Amino acid sequence: MNQAPVLANAVSIEHVHKSYLLDSVRVTGLADVSLQIAPNLFTVLSGPSGSGKTTLLNMIGCIDRPDSGRVVVAGQDTALLTDDALSDFRARHIGHIFQTFNLLPVLSAYENVEYPLLMARVPAGERAGRVLHLLDAVGLADKARHRPGQLSGGQRQRVAIARALAVEPALVLADEPTANLDSRTGEAIIALMRRMQQERRVSFVISSHDPQVRGAADEVVQIRDGVIVDHSRISKEAAT
Repeated sequence: MNQAPVLANAVSIEHVHKSYLLDSVRVTGLADVSLQIAPNLFTVLSGPSGSGKTTLLNMIGCIDRPDSGRVVVAGQDTALLTDDALSDFRARHIGHIFQTFNLLPVLSAYENVEYPLLMARVPAGERAGRVLHLLDAVGLADKARHRPGQLSGGQRQRVAIARALAVEPALVLADEPTANLDSRTGEAIIALMRRMQQERRVSFVISSHDPQVRGAADEVVQIRDGVIVDHSRISKEAAT
């Protein structure tokens, strides 16, 4: 069996600039940002509102393109891809977890997790096994037929985590995943994301100003006014 190549970096961003036109004013989102994230880490992008952390997450997630600079994700230079190819790359290699869960309300938990596998044309037998395994892993095997409206906020986010992992991505991105949860539920979701990251050897990059999320990180990237002001690896030995 062929093994996937070992990547030096899960994400490599080089001299990226991004600005937006807000009414008639040009607003800088990112200003000459360079960042390397090693594989299989739990990385937190931290900063105040308007700092540029969501813009940076969108660059990493191939949701937006830079005005200039280079973005390489899972070994792929995203500038070399057409818009259609970029959408396909994103669907196959990047999982997303959203603040508002973004589950389809008419689908069951099972069907929400299955949805990205249908888009990726994964065979039915493999889909079923993968979905059931993921729902069991996030503690929702008994809720497979429940729709989002029948689930608590924490349970919905667990479904969203399972969905993000369904295509076995190289990278999972989360934008403020605990913002709509109470502190106890948020703590449980952080622990679940951390466990999934470690067990599945996948890179997690999370945009958050929640101190509980930062406390679980392998590294924290501090961003302010579109500029990275600090990038620190956390010593777990020192923290224990």
